[in-house]
Amino acid sequence: MSISNLKKSRRIENRLPVAWEGIPFIVIGFIITVILFFVGLYSLACLTFIITIFVVYFFRDPDRIIQTDENSVLAPADGKILNVQLLENECHLFNGPAFKISIFMSIFNVHVNRIPFGGRVEKMSYTPGKFFSANLDKASEQNERNEITIKMKNGRRILFVQIAGLIARRIVCWLKDEDEVVKGQRFGLIRFGSRVDLYLPGDSEIIVTPRMKVKAGETVLGYL
Repeated sequence: MSISNLKKSRRIENRLPVAWEGIPFIVIGFIITVILFFVGLYSLACLTFIITIFVVYFFRDPDRIIQTDENSVLAPADGKILNVQLLENECHLFNGPAFKISIFMSIFNVHVNRIPFGGRVEKMSYTPGKFFSANLDKASEQNERNEITIKMKNGRRILFVQIAGLIARRIVCWLKDEDEVVKGQRFGLIRFGSRVDLYLPGDSEIIVTPRMKVKAGETVLGYL
């Protein structure tokens, strides 16, 4: 296995309580705290310690109990449902209506993203953009984003989009085209507050409503 594939596998199958991307920030924070303490800058040491503890909290990566129902679609992100919309002809992936489910992640949510439904990564598309607050509707079209299309075994497709927010300036995705993915597996994260939009075929059964809180890889959003 190549070094890049080893790193990718280590992140997807993470056994640490925090995401690997957070480790450099955590280590640097503790080193700075120790240095400040030993030079007698106790107030600054306390401040950097508190900040470091928050970084640990932000990058936490808890295990999840993955739902195994064959037709269930899982939440790709932790957070709050912003809206559930039925789009008539506004999603390029479907020849007909599609549901759009938007999930907002605050800085207090787990930010590790998970696959909502298994299949093969058919296409990935990164688009640079702006950094409006992720809870605004225009964030879907104007913010920096990363689109991932999954083709299922039956030939149908779903689309989910990682969207950067006002504070988030770094989208991380460990997938590439043609990867085989399974429901609930980790696939990336977005740093410091963001949003994920999920597009499903219009004949899906949606069981969530706006303002509901969901957990990535654990909460069922609906059924195909």
